[in-house]
Amino acid sequence: QVQLVESGGGLVQPGGSLRLSCAASGIISSIYSMGWYRQAPGKERELVARIINLLNTNYADSVKGRFTISRNVAKNTVDLQMNNLKPEDTAVYYCNAVLKVGTSLWGQGTQVIVSS
Repeated sequence: QVQLVESGGGLVQPGGSLRLSCAASGIISSIYSMGWYRQAPGKERELVARIINLLNTNYADSVKGRFTISRNVAKNTVDLQMNNLKPEDTAVYYCNAVLKVGTSLWGQGTQVIVSS
């Protein structure tokens, strides 16, 4: 079974940057896609960015040009570089992995707060 552990959240001022990292352990070869979702208070969880089959990337329109997702296969990590952060980026960010058999796995979440 694949397990996911996130790190890198915190408090940052508007316009600042943060880098989230998610480390995967287990049968890494079973992973189809990895990505990041977020959930703000009172809102549904939404896709932020994901990498499918190590090649294709998807981004939410709201983060295009500001966030970059990258996957390091050797280290079994997926990172999210977040630049020019806005208050509306405040949320709990969750790492997600979808296995080739269809199972969706989640990390425990890491809080990101963008505030002056």
